[in-house]
Amino acid sequence: MQVTETLNEGLKRGYAITVTAAELDAKVNEKLAEAQPEVEMKGFRKGKVPMALLKKQFGQRVLGEAMQESIDGAMSKHFEDSGDRPAQQPEIKMTNEDWKEGDDVEVAVSYENLPEVPDVDLSQIKLEKLVVKAEAKDIDEALANLAETAQNFEDRKKTAKSKDGDQVVIDFLGKVDGEAFEGGAAEDYPLVLGSNSFIPGFEEQLVGVKAGDEVEVKVTFPEQYQAAHLAGKDAIFECKIKAVKEPKAAEINDELATQFGAEDLEALKGQVAERLEAEFGGASRAVMKRKLLDALDKLVKFELPPSLVDAEAGQIAHQLWHDENPDVEGHDHPEIEATDEHKSLAERRVRLGLLLAELGQKNEIEVTDAEMTQAIMNQARQYPGQERQFFEFVQQNQQMQQQMRAPIFEDKVIDYVFELAEVKEKTVKKATLEKAVEALEDEVA
Repeated sequence: MQVTETLNEGLKRGYAITVTAAELDAKVNEKLAEAQPEVEMKGFRKGKVPMALLKKQFGQRVLGEAMQESIDGAMSKHFEDSGDRPAQQPEIKMTNEDWKEGDDVEVAVSYENLPEVPDVDLSQIKLEKLVVKAEAKDIDEALANLAETAQNFEDRKKTAKSKDGDQVVIDFLGKVDGEAFEGGAAEDYPLVLGSNSFIPGFEEQLVGVKAGDEVEVKVTFPEQYQAAHLAGKDAIFECKIKAVKEPKAAEINDELATQFGAEDLEALKGQVAERLEAEFGGASRAVMKRKLLDALDKLVKFELPPSLVDAEAGQIAHQLWHDENPDVEGHDHPEIEATDEHKSLAERRVRLGLLLAELGQKNEIEVTDAEMTQAIMNQARQYPGQERQFFEFVQQNQQMQQQMRAPIFEDKVIDYVFELAEVKEKTVKKATLEKAVEALEDEVA
């Protein structure tokens, strides 16, 4: 087998690989010999089929596998000997297209090599960590929000009409084609208008009713309704309004605290303060991470694989176009050209991505099985009732696993760099941190 270099310009590499006919024939014989003990053929005992007959019967089928394995083996040995790391999947093309059995196999291989990433003295990086303590007004505001979520409902005046957000207590009876159907009736049912807990169009027709009213609500069941016998059918619900109630925020006291699992109001305030400071800490970390990436981007310069930059620039341009055209959900739109600005941003992202990957590899930073499991479980919660199916889907999908592993790995590398950098804490007000976060959102990193 011969491997000859044909291109070495910057990060671009090209090689011509020749697998001789003799090598290929030996590989075919090797694979047939491996299979021979298990082969059964009419007129021969199992494992006793002559090699010549095996080759005649299965040689063509095995030939393609042998050819692929030979080329893969040559590439693996080349990468091991050269130390090259392709930026993307190498392009492999057979050059003697008129090949026939008995000929040598000639293949052209091309790829872009990942660059050497220079060492960085992380201790020279200086960062500022914004620290925000939860103040009394922040805690009071959070408690008020909790009280809103724990709202009660109080009767409106008997003549008062219901509004969106009110609770109406109703008796109802549903009918399709004049006949009542199973599950279509209830008494003293408390329905919050605007909660979208009933069939589309139902709640809107109860806005403006008052206690004592009797109304007919006309709706059409959705085509994909869970009860197949009702899907797509028109229905009339006879509703009697028993009461109309307006929402009232719960009082901020010990009783509210117990609803949220705290012993008393002071304990709840402590929990709220901890949660707020955890949120402030997360926001502060995001600001510090951006400052770190800015610092690394200035410190390190090296040649980048053009294919990675072009691919990243295309993704950036595509994403920004969809951000500006939110009504277009699919990809049936004109081709989007990457601008110089997109390419400049792509260069930054590729450079930092390669640097962080190198730092992680050199310092043996890995994503553990436990961390991956936790990440999958966290995401699975977005699919109530389908958690197990989501978990199994991720386990069987390598690309999905990589998408979930990448941000965890990046955060672990960032934390490693934080430990080595010079970090000074600065206590600031909540408003200062909010401005810093807003500044991040206005930029594309």
